[in-house]
Amino acid sequence: MRQAEDRPDGTGTGAAVVRFTNTSAVPCTVQGHPTVAGAGNGSPDKNHPLAVTPSGAASKVLLAPGGKAWTKLTFVQVQGEADGYCESGSTPVTYPTLVVGLPGAGSHQVALDDGVLAECDDTVTVTAVSATEPS
Repeated sequence: MRQAEDRPDGTGTGAAVVRFTNTSAVPCTVQGHPTVAGAGNGSPDKNHPLAVTPSGAASKVLLAPGGKAWTKLTFVQVQGEADGYCESGSTPVTYPTLVVGLPGAGSHQVALDDGVLAECDDTVTVTAVSATEPS
């Protein structure tokens, strides 16, 4: 997972692009909007689900073995310097990893290539899984 090139202004992550790869020996189909949770310190029962706002129409994506699909996660951005603040008044939250549930392909724990994820309000906008990499 990497930070998206096109993301909102602020101190936190803002937006991230998640890439999925079909590691099986057979084609598979994925479709829909992933679920997202902040990882719970090594214990799945401590994961913190984020409220997902779906973005874009979902269509079937056929992945050949080794094929890739992407989704973009856009968070309510942390503002300011240092630890930052949330415009809503909530407390900023950071996660070293996220658990992203891909429709038809299970849940996957992912980390940013460079740092931790910071967000406000426990919400995320998620694009439908696509065969085209978002910016």
